[in-house]
Amino acid sequence: MSTPQPTAVIGGGIVGICTAIALAERGTPVRLIDRDAPGQGASMGNAGVISPFSVVPQSLPGLWRDIPRWVLDPSGPVHLRPRHALRFLPWALRFLRAGQRDRVEATAAAMHALNHDNVTLYRQLLVGTGYEDLIKDSYYVMASRGAAPARLDSFTNQLRLKYGAELEAIDTAALRDLEPALSPAFKSALLIKGQARALSPGRICAVLADKLCGLGGTVVKARVTGLLRTDEDWQINTDSGPIRAANVVLAAGAWSTRLLAPLGIDVPLEAERGYHLAFPDAPVTLNNSVMDTDMKLVASSMEGALRAAGTAEFGGLETEPSPARAQALAKVARKLCPDLAEARYETWSGLRPSFPDSLPAIGPIKGQPGLIAAFGHSHWGFMMGPKTGRLAAGLAMGERPNIDLSPYDPARF
Repeated sequence: MSTPQPTAVIGGGIVGICTAIALAERGTPVRLIDRDAPGQGASMGNAGVISPFSVVPQSLPGLWRDIPRWVLDPSGPVHLRPRHALRFLPWALRFLRAGQRDRVEATAAAMHALNHDNVTLYRQLLVGTGYEDLIKDSYYVMASRGAAPARLDSFTNQLRLKYGAELEAIDTAALRDLEPALSPAFKSALLIKGQARALSPGRICAVLADKLCGLGGTVVKARVTGLLRTDEDWQINTDSGPIRAANVVLAAGAWSTRLLAPLGIDVPLEAERGYHLAFPDAPVTLNNSVMDTDMKLVASSMEGALRAAGTAEFGGLETEPSPARAQALAKVARKLCPDLAEARYETWSGLRPSFPDSLPAIGPIKGQPGLIAAFGHSHWGFMMGPKTGRLAAGLAMGERPNIDLSPYDPARF
């Protein structure tokens, strides 16, 4: 059995990588454990948006009216696999309750605490790596087929404005000038300024994993099969043998529940499957991150390809990707940018770990000394990774957090 070290981080996504770096920067020996290469799961497959003003949760007042239309539309942004429906129902009810106005406002404050300095933190993480240009200043272009300009006094835009976003509603002509590759069906857009985008989320993860090793951290490629609390420390059982650690940060995304269940801990975490398409020979370029506000698809030009990401498919942890969902996403992407009609694409799919209130679990797990949660970031894992990493590392070292962690309490449900 290995010699115990102060901290092990289970999960090599962006949250785990950032946690391990924050520990290594403090001079603490750390092992980052994952069955795959670091950062090549959901952290790699996202749309690359890095928004300090991402404060609008998934569940909102009145959203329930749109859900039947989305679910029934084969190309719609939400899909529920029938076999998963009964198991999904309790989560869905919690999700709808989370959309009450007062709860949304509280959730927005908690999202702001994790996102408000994410661009700055990414740039700090990349300093000295030679890959600083992987983060690029950008607008978030929320494109609409309606000709009427976006209302800045809407509930969601008031939330963004409250936390410092600079917003601008633009008409058809301005949208054509900004993003000429978009379909003429889009007549207006809301611009969210002061943001950035990742030109390659996967490469950023790989670069930061290399940085971790340069700081003295260790990357262990192994599948974690269980956690055991001993009298002195934690034993992490893997398919390559046990690993001991005084503290464990659990950042295993959708698979975190499997490691918690044998400890008697049940959390309402859904494995929400998302898809992206990469068009490596795209004949057009998008200048910013662009969302089709009707279909909830986000597209961006990245290194070597135009990427279109979207859809939320609920089917459980074990379901395989659906070719039909990928084809539906391609249909939506080609409606966004008609010049993609004949362009070939490559498909990727991964699982987002989603709690019904759109907030992650960050903090000590009750009754399990030395076990710290850092998972469940849903659609915002890439954005929230740097701040979550700092918070989780601080907790592992016994530091007092500089923000209120109660909104992210793993036992809040």
